[in-house]
Amino acid sequence: MQRIYLYKMVADTGGAPCVQNGLLSLAICKPMIRMKAKEGDLVFGFAAKGVDPSNRLIYVARITHKLCHAGYFRERRYAARGDCIYKHTAGRFTWKRTAQHHGPKDLKHDIGEYPHYPRACVLLSTDFRYFGQAGTAEYKAMFPRIKRAVEQLGRGHLVNHGSELRDELLAMEDWIWRSSARRVLGRPTSEPSREICHRGGSCVTV
Repeated sequence: MQRIYLYKMVADTGGAPCVQNGLLSLAICKPMIRMKAKEGDLVFGFAAKGVDPSNRLIYVARITHKLCHAGYFRERRYAARGDCIYKHTAGRFTWKRTAQHHGPKDLKHDIGEYPHYPRACVLLSTDFRYFGQAGTAEYKAMFPRIKRAVEQLGRGHLVNHGSELRDELLAMEDWIWRSSARRVLGRPTSEPSREICHRGGSCVTV
């Protein structure tokens, strides 16, 4: 069965997710979502209070492809993307000195340890709506169960919710897709920064 992931974003700098050339990728941070999610699953990213107290919606993406075994960081076609921040050198992955996100200390969290790099799974989507700083909390007036779920999200484990929340999430997806055919509707909330980590919060899967 299709799964639906919700999480709060503690940063929206164009790194996680990264939206370039009609493709949305989630390649750094949120390793548990990246490892567990499959093609066809939905991911909703909402602003944490530190980004926007209203918990506005930042993006929704249906996963259309998944790359594991560090394939994303090996393939040349992804090399110029902003979240492709690791390179394969002498049998190991290292952080690119030109990267605008994270730093060497984040490698273990993002892609795991040598030699298998088990966290190096990347979610890709060509079927998404990215709002960034143009997002709103309008959904709260229309979908009370989603409003409650998002506001209650914090640190912790994945939590399974019932069919009513799931139905609201699918209805919200339909509403968003009908509202605009454009995939990119705004710019990232803030500029890329190595000082900002995208970790934090928790996710809910339904």
